[in-house]
Amino acid sequence: MSKILKIEHLKKSYTSGSKKLTVLNDISFEIDRGSTFSIVGPSGSGKTTLLGLSAGLDKPDSGSIELCGIPLHTLNEDERAQLRNKEVGFIFQNFQLLPTLSALENVSVPLELQGQKNAAKVAMELLDKVGLADRFHHYPSQLSGGEQQRVAIARAFSNGPSILFADEPTGNLDDETGEKIVKLLFELNEQAGTTLVIVSHDLELANKTEQILRLKGGKIVQNEKILAS
Repeated sequence: MSKILKIEHLKKSYTSGSKKLTVLNDISFEIDRGSTFSIVGPSGSGKTTLLGLSAGLDKPDSGSIELCGIPLHTLNEDERAQLRNKEVGFIFQNFQLLPTLSALENVSVPLELQGQKNAAKVAMELLDKVGLADRFHHYPSQLSGGEQQRVAIARAFSNGPSILFADEPTGNLDDETGEKIVKLLFELNEQAGTTLVIVSHDLELANKTEQILRLKGGKIVQNEKILAS
């Protein structure tokens, strides 16, 4: 099975005042194309930083990242953005919907920006898949947290991504709503054949994925494949 993400000896630090804080230290792992993968660890362990580096949103101090067969260090900022637009989807804890756009517009506008001619039709089909076809004209403020995350999931799948990064996708939801969102996310992911990478502190959610990477203090303390039940 080919690898969609290869990371070798990744290091990332930030300067705070006169102090240098190492957030990630000598991180190496690979993710199989079409698999489900989770990154877990306590707050401050470097999970979200690792996700941002993996998606090319930030650059490491040292080490290499290969996303969809392309070494990210060979790309400039515009080229990395183009790669993300084509290959990557994102889901965030706080949904990140545009408040002045309807549910339909939140899904269709990114498609329009990429030049897709039937953006509204594709967006409606995706909203139907996430169970929100009858709420397409509602604005984020008129939707519950679970509904907003459904819109965000529809948007994440809109460009047919090869890999989807979900950062604490159930973090702002109650348990029951969170379970429904997770079920939906895995179902859509399987249908689309996307690689799903979840960052979470929720071990129950992580155990639903095929591989778990555990971070502590910016280092990998465990990297294990879960046997399918």
